[in-house]
Amino acid sequence: MFDLIPPPLKNFLDSIFDPPATFLNMVIQYLNSVSLVAGKGINVNNYFSFFGYLPAPLGQVLSSLMAAVIFLALLQIVKAIMRMYGQIKSWVKWW
Repeated sequence: MFDLIPPPLKNFLDSIFDPPATFLNMVIQYLNSVSLVAGKGINVNNYFSFFGYLPAPLGQVLSSLMAAVIFLALLQIVKAIMRMYGQIKSWVKWW
């Protein structure tokens, strides 16, 4: 299929597009390795090992409380982003 392109033109095109293609391949490899690490998750017990000294029901209550606080923080972030989106939309007046 690419035999129709003369070799000098093919070499010239390869010299132009090879660095971006190499960079994109490196990015893909890096993102693949990151996804492997992120897929394992974080062991919270390493950071909150003092919960291990508490009775099991109290530890579960504290873990649930921390999860609720994180969930509410994420909702606040989403709310702030939506508010910013509404302000930008009203400023631009393109709707």
